[in-house]
Amino acid sequence: MKIYPYKRLNRPVTLRVTSVSLKLDDGTRDQLETSAYSTQQQAVALGIAGHTDWVSAMIGLSATLPPGANATDVPWSDLCVLAVLTDGETNVRTSVSLTRDAENGRDWSGFLEVLRDDHMGQASLAVHAVATVDGVPGRAIAETDRSWIIDTVSDDPVSGLQLEVQQASFRKSAREWLHAYADVPWIVDTSARVPTVFVNTDVEGVIGLLDSSGSGVDSKVRDLLVAQMATDAWTAVFHGAIGDLEVEPGSGPVFPTDWQGEVLREMLPDVIPGVHVEEALRQVHHRRTGDSGWVELQTRIHYAAIRRADAAKALGYAIRGLEQMNRESET
Repeated sequence: MKIYPYKRLNRPVTLRVTSVSLKLDDGTRDQLETSAYSTQQQAVALGIAGHTDWVSAMIGLSATLPPGANATDVPWSDLCVLAVLTDGETNVRTSVSLTRDAENGRDWSGFLEVLRDDHMGQASLAVHAVATVDGVPGRAIAETDRSWIIDTVSDDPVSGLQLEVQQASFRKSAREWLHAYADVPWIVDTSARVPTVFVNTDVEGVIGLLDSSGSGVDSKVRDLLVAQMATDAWTAVFHGAIGDLEVEPGSGPVFPTDWQGEVLREMLPDVIPGVHVEEALRQVHHRRTGDSGWVELQTRIHYAAIRRADAAKALGYAIRGLEQMNRESET
């Protein structure tokens, strides 16, 4: 733990990627879909579009300073927010100033250009809030506690929702709360420090199916099963996160700083599309705690969970695999 000889904010800066586009050799731009970046993984995969001729990437950024940054009695002035991209392999360091979205607001945004020739693989992106403190300029008063990874090669920023998966006999488990769910194949526990999927070993064949490998029917069913489990998990963790928000008087709900905040930032763009993620959080919180709108929102939440679980891709693979097996059996 670092000790600073001046006052700082006691919570980290939150950083989000809001858009990614590639500039190609012919001068055109390819606006990448949201699947190119993951808030939960805090990663951007610039290889996802399959281009071999891109020159640079323009990454949209949004940063939120912690509460208290703009209080009237703060001991600092000349506040600015910098996004810094660092590549240890090529020794390239790029920084850009972000702009405050609204007067006296805590949200800052801007764009960072990533030149392809400057990077060979992964670079690290962080944000620093810098100000004049006690008459000394350039002092860092807050920063991100976890950097984003900008990967110029990878085609997949998401390795899946980071969950702990445990096998247990629901009927005999020492966790007595599992006994009530003895007739289901899995259950998601969002109350733990890390969300956990418990797989019921009492359901005949489920463990063998999940552990199966190869290219037969079992593998197709396994992929569909995993996609369904992931959909259930995303749905559960979203509800768990949105149901346990800290609300600041006068400013509304605050994003959690743990996995709950990451899940919300990942899913909210699909739940309330077309608005800033902070505004989406306020709208969802209002619907959940208000008199109407929460039931209607469940379809959007389920849609966001299905997208994050890649259920459509798993279903497509299964259908194509079964069609190919049917054709082979007919010849």
